[in-house]
Amino acid sequence: MRNIYDAILVFLAFNPFDAYDRNARSLAPPGVGDQRGRAVVHRPAGILSQESLDVTMIRLTDISKTFDEGYSHAVRDLSLEVRDGETLVLLGSSGCGKTTTLKMVNGLVEPTSGTVCVDGRNVTEHDVLSLRRAIGYVFQGIGLFPHMTIEQNVAIVPRLLGWPPGRRTARAQEMLSLVELDPATYGRRFPRDLSGGEQQRVGVARALAADPAYLLMDEPFGALDAITRNALQQELLRIKRELGKTIVFVTHDIFEALTLADRIAVMHQGRLEQVGTKREILAEPATGFVKDLFSKPKAQLELLAAQ
Repeated sequence: MRNIYDAILVFLAFNPFDAYDRNARSLAPPGVGDQRGRAVVHRPAGILSQESLDVTMIRLTDISKTFDEGYSHAVRDLSLEVRDGETLVLLGSSGCGKTTTLKMVNGLVEPTSGTVCVDGRNVTEHDVLSLRRAIGYVFQGIGLFPHMTIEQNVAIVPRLLGWPPGRRTARAQEMLSLVELDPATYGRRFPRDLSGGEQQRVGVARALAADPAYLLMDEPFGALDAITRNALQQELLRIKRELGKTIVFVTHDIFEALTLADRIAVMHQGRLEQVGTKREILAEPATGFVKDLFSKPKAQLELLAAQ
């Protein structure tokens, strides 16, 4: 094995979900569609059509955010595009601005300067409540309502949207099944009755319940043990294959980024260092920071490659 780049390519070569450059997709069976009757596209994780590569769903243009009137910046001069159906991972250490960036997408934080566009419209032109309800959000703290059953937690956004009770119940059960939690077993339980991994699955089910076009995920698996975290990463890949959602995922874990991402955006001290596919970043790191960041797992990967 010549170097660390070769070792990582061996690692990725045996990752069945890494197929970003194959430009393939599968369509839903005849008769399956969304509420408007259109065919639903199910894209395997990391597999994007050329058509989808040309469609930008989220665009950040020269955004900056300061919380102290310019003395320091959480995010500075960041421009980034998220394409239809892809998983873009924001990777960086704590305090680099990745969570602030994520919150600017759904209006939880307003940029000091620059523009954030979703579906071609500046987020400031959206009704903020409608925008947030149209974007699934999963975060590390999960935030399940302790006084509600699991089924009620999953159905909370459809309830806010005015769905009738029968439709809400059916959707909640469908989403619990999607994340491999039996509705008959878990639906009437309360959050306190579930493990951390099970609660995080419920968080994902809740975020998907209203069928949002986008899913924002802020280090959702960071507090879990390694075995549970790996299992949930594989679950997310499976869900991505089935639903074809556009996902923005925040993490500080390099291996998690390599597992889940179609493209990785590396951030440092509020700035975007580089964005590209796994192979682009590994083969041609744009800055010294990116090079150093991906050289840290060198010993682990070389050991893996030697086995």
